Amino acid sequence: MKKCIILFLIFTLGINAQEKLNVYFDFDKHNLNEQAIKTINTWIAEGKNYQVTKLYGFCDWKGTNSYNDTLALKRVNEVYNFLIESEVDVVKNIEIRGFGEDFKQSKIQDENRRVTIIFKEKSSVAVTENNIELEKNKFTEKIKSAKKGDLLKLDNIYFYNNSAKVVPKSESILYELLCVMVDNPNLKIEIQGHICCKRPTEPEVISTARARAVYNYLIRNKIDRTRMTFKGYGVSRPIHPIPEKNALEEDDNRRVEILVIER
Repeated sequence: MKKCIILFLIFTLGINAQEKLNVYFDFDKHNLNEQAIKTINTWIAEGKNYQVTKLYGFCDWKGTNSYNDTLALKRVNEVYNFLIESEVDVVKNIEIRGFGEDFKQSKIQDENRRVTIIFKEKSSVAVTENNIELEKNKFTEKIKSAKKGDLLKLDNIYFYNNSAKVVPKSESILYELLCVMVDNPNLKIEIQGHICCKRPTEPEVISTARARAVYNYLIRNKIDRTRMTFKGYGVSRPIHPIPEKNALEEDDNRRVEILVIER
């Protein structure tokens, strides 16, 4: 059988000095605005091996101390949830603080309404290089015993928040799926997109776009389009009831699955 092989680097990890990224908010708001989302997504898209260690929230001086303390923490929580949804590496014991207005304020009020993301970059040093056959990977093992009608979760496929763009660390998962399609020329599939959480408008749009993104990746890599279809199911087929109880349940509901149509 034709095998799909990639070169796999095993890394040792070192930690560089901590860096920071400022995300700015509108007056008296804790929701991320369009520019704030763009700032974070641009940072994520750099594709570096970042790990977030601290989140600090700040406000301008307008309002009471108590109100600003609460607003600062709301801003921190908004950024934290966005990072988690975007599958950014966040340390388990992350330091979260809301300073409210109790810090040295800038004369430019816009600069005071912010969350500061403190992060470090894991430096990667190659130790050895091995040939890893992707047929040994988890999804490839699943497909070996799969039969018509089986539904297989594509593990560790992550997208930017509210986007159909795959984060860089998930590209190897797409490559594995490609190899499965190459190694199994009779395999026909439906790519199914699912999302989590209650959403105010058209959840099917995002789930369909994500399923289509996987489909288009395979098309670009010369897989016959007659072997594949795609569909977004929004929140109509959750693993856990919505609203979810915690982030783990949200992760389970936010997924891409492969339905085996023909072997």
